[in-house]
Amino acid sequence: MNLQDQLQFIFGRRSIRVYKSGKVSDSTIIKLLQAAMAAPSAVAKDPWRFVVTQKPETLARLANVLTNGNMLNAASLGITVCADLEAAHDQQLSYALQDCSAATENLLLAVHALGLGACWLGIHPREDKIREVKAILGLPIQVLPVACLAIGYPGEEKESRTRFNPEYVHWEQW
Repeated sequence: MNLQDQLQFIFGRRSIRVYKSGKVSDSTIIKLLQAAMAAPSAVAKDPWRFVVTQKPETLARLANVLTNGNMLNAASLGITVCADLEAAHDQQLSYALQDCSAATENLLLAVHALGLGACWLGIHPREDKIREVKAILGLPIQVLPVACLAIGYPGEEKESRTRFNPEYVHWEQW
């Protein structure tokens, strides 16, 4: 694969909000999680934790809590990316969020590579969403839900794209 094809893969990853029915195999889920955990982490602390949700009733509860999360009702699964604040570098929220964001992007790219579709639903920093997701998933006090990904077999196709804007780039100085 040449460089342009490799970049085209990244441009082709899009948020998918419509899904076809079908179970994602446990082996595929493990591959997705392996890819997520291949992300960089500050001082290799790996504070990420993941909750895999497949029960329709739990997905529906998450959909009701998360703004714009209705696609969870049709998704095959949800993966909630969480940060264990006690495990983060210097127990700092910022490092935990950066590490979990890197893991989330790896997860999104792995979903795309495996022919699935996903949509990233932010949870942090909305305190009401954090509290409700913690209750639904039974998270320990030091574990913070950062994002939830709706994942399934794509029921829609979207054009590849980038949102590159040269006005957002500064060379050498602002």
